[in-house]
Amino acid sequence: MAERVFGQKTAQYRGLADAAAREKHLRDGPNELPQSGGRSVPIILRDVLKEPMLALLLCGGLIYLIVGSTGEALILLAFATFSVLVTLIQESRTERVLEALRDLSSPRALVIRDGVRKRIPGRELVQGDLVVLGEGDRIPADLSLIDVSDLLTDESLLTGESVPVRKQARTGAASAMSPRPGGDDLAVAFSGALVVRGTGLGEVTAIGAQSEIGKIGESLRSLTGETPRLQAQTGRLVRIFAGIAAFCSIAVILLYGFYRDAWLEGFLAGITLGMSLIPEEFPVVLTVFTAMGAWRISHARVLTRRAATIETLGAATILCTDKTGTLTENRMSLAELRPSSAPIRRLDSRAAAPLPQDCIDLARTGILASAAVPFDPMERAFHDLTPRLPDTAPLQLLRSYGLRPDLLAMSNVWRREDGSCFVAVKGAPEAIALLCRLPASEIDSLQVAVDEMGRDGMRVLGVARAEAEASALPETQSDFAFTFLGLAGLTDPLRADVPKAVAQCRSAGIRVVMITGDYPATARAVATQAGINATSVLTGTELDTMDDATLAERITDVGVFARILPQQKLRLVDAFKRGGDVVAMTGDGVNDAPSLKAAHIGIAMGGRGTDVAREASSIVLLDDDFSSIVSAIRLGRRIYDNLRKAMGFIIAVHVPIAGLALLPLLFGLPILFGPIHIAFLEMVIDPACTLVFEAEQDEDDVMKRPARDPVAPLFSPALMTWSSLQGVATFVVTASAFVATWALGMAEDEIRALVFTTLILCLVALILVNRSFSPSLRRAIAGPNLALGLVLALVGVILGAIILLPSLRELFHFGSLHLPSMTFAFASALGLWLGLELLKRFFRRRLSV
Repeated sequence: MAERVFGQKTAQYRGLADAAAREKHLRDGPNELPQSGGRSVPIILRDVLKEPMLALLLCGGLIYLIVGSTGEALILLAFATFSVLVTLIQESRTERVLEALRDLSSPRALVIRDGVRKRIPGRELVQGDLVVLGEGDRIPADLSLIDVSDLLTDESLLTGESVPVRKQARTGAASAMSPRPGGDDLAVAFSGALVVRGTGLGEVTAIGAQSEIGKIGESLRSLTGETPRLQAQTGRLVRIFAGIAAFCSIAVILLYGFYRDAWLEGFLAGITLGMSLIPEEFPVVLTVFTAMGAWRISHARVLTRRAATIETLGAATILCTDKTGTLTENRMSLAELRPSSAPIRRLDSRAAAPLPQDCIDLARTGILASAAVPFDPMERAFHDLTPRLPDTAPLQLLRSYGLRPDLLAMSNVWRREDGSCFVAVKGAPEAIALLCRLPASEIDSLQVAVDEMGRDGMRVLGVARAEAEASALPETQSDFAFTFLGLAGLTDPLRADVPKAVAQCRSAGIRVVMITGDYPATARAVATQAGINATSVLTGTELDTMDDATLAERITDVGVFARILPQQKLRLVDAFKRGGDVVAMTGDGVNDAPSLKAAHIGIAMGGRGTDVAREASSIVLLDDDFSSIVSAIRLGRRIYDNLRKAMGFIIAVHVPIAGLALLPLLFGLPILFGPIHIAFLEMVIDPACTLVFEAEQDEDDVMKRPARDPVAPLFSPALMTWSSLQGVATFVVTASAFVATWALGMAEDEIRALVFTTLILCLVALILVNRSFSPSLRRAIAGPNLALGLVLALVGVILGAIILLPSLRELFHFGSLHLPSMTFAFASALGLWLGLELLKRFFRRRLSV
């Protein structure tokens, strides 16, 4: 809107030079308020040092020092340092990703620099910049208003008053003293306020902390903090396991102390048991998956503004999309002109010949009802006809009347050289018919023509003009005596990848519906091309006649909603939600904000959308492309699948570790593992969870299965059963090796080496098993995953060094492993892997939900 009204006026302004703006940016800093959401490296380090697993490692090291085992103490210290470094790297990487997403989500500003209008990130604004404001914009800095047109702003963020205030242009240069926010007719617009109506042009007078909002200490952050459902689930589970671990550890220490009088051994056994029982990987995995998931989705040109959206994406059952710019390319051309008293003229966008004489007045008026420097695709299409029209005398723009919800038309008032004035208007055909006060018979004929053009997939606009007196311009365009000139039909090609994307949604159990302000015939034609069900169309007029019960029944088979006003979208969202659907809704305007906020997944347009729509949404399409929505849903399902794989793996691996820590205590067998061994196992588990599973590819059926139940728990009964089964099977394999070799009289240090090696190889088998929910040996081995290769190589090198180097064997209290023992370890892990792959067939359907 700002581009339309001020296209003519901004040509006289040059604004700052880019070089001068860069110098000011370096001198004054970015236009932003201090961030409170990020975590610095020292804060991350502090949080890591508070982790219970690290405390247990340090306690174990201290006890080893007390008993004189310096080597074991140093190894535990090394593992503790490694754990801190890995967590620090992962958390710092997460913070960098979140910071990048914060930069992406910051508001953008339309500025004039070097005489050229360009959109820049709001943080790059400097004092002296010229900013063009339009309806729906969030004002990015304090501005002194140079020019305004019907400008109203909502300053409730600063004043608490919800009533919009009227603005006027300054009469001279910018004042050094800025007035306080609130009150009508100020020549200042304030950072953080919202443009609710009209347009304006302002000069930046204060940025960042120097702005009014900075002075009163407000903080504007697009990425809002919240506690997602998954975080609550994992936190609750960790607390339960931590309580169990604490109880069991204390019990072991007391039993050792009172019954064996071996307090130090009891502390080591208690620490070992506690380390084996605490699934401390859960919160780390959730944090990494959420941040990296948002980062991966951003590579699909979709910005995730809320963490909870990632888990909701895979549950969407209905996708409500608009037409122009989302399903279509937003690259319009005039395909047909229908003058009111002349034959229909089909136009070729590639032609350069002059237009027929009977089309000149219609085409020229359409151009004059647009901005001189067009931004809107429809206005660009009109301007493309300029070379095909004869030259005319210069005109001066006197006033513009903007589009209003109750009158879908826009006008420009022009003065000729002789001083006379006229008005050019274009808009929805019914609005133009109303302005021209056409009789009922002509309106019926007009509707027939509009329907005919709509069936050909055209967007139809009406054009009219009127004479005017410069000294007596009315407040609204309704008071002019317009003469109807004709209709203009514009075509907007369907994006090439939309039919495929719609088909993917259908196979994934997602119903796609089109909600558009266009005519039913046009909407039906485009929906048919896209593959959307267009057998039933519901119009906004029909919707207003229905009560909620009738609407709920009617929308079950409607694929196209036409002539829908933005405020009607909210009612449609509520109706779909009452029917049990998980709703994703697209929108770009100020009036779309309520429906975006009400939808489970609000999708704002990053290119043509308003700031208020983006702030109300949960994700933002950076390229306004429908296929990006489908890509985001696909990635959302992949991320959720991989998160469940990682969580299932964590549960599975802790069963045998805890079991092998408890087995000697219960049956009087030699203690196999100490803190040093558990720490090494954690070194395998942590990278596998946070790196390997996060990088796993899509499941083959990721877009071929129905949407999952949005309230289904992450730790579903099927997942818990399958993970427990894996853990029990691994425990049976390793415990059998332990008991059998002990019964055969093998030396204790050799048993420890054999069982530990077998357990490590079995953990590798569990990684391979959990790479996919479907039984596939090929995918388990050959599926592309660089992180898996690196982790397995690192584990293999370190395990090999521990087994082969005498000094390391001594630190781990291992004996030598001979070929039969190694063969047994590999055969056990191989048998476990193959057996679990066979069992997976019985769980596949219940896991892939």
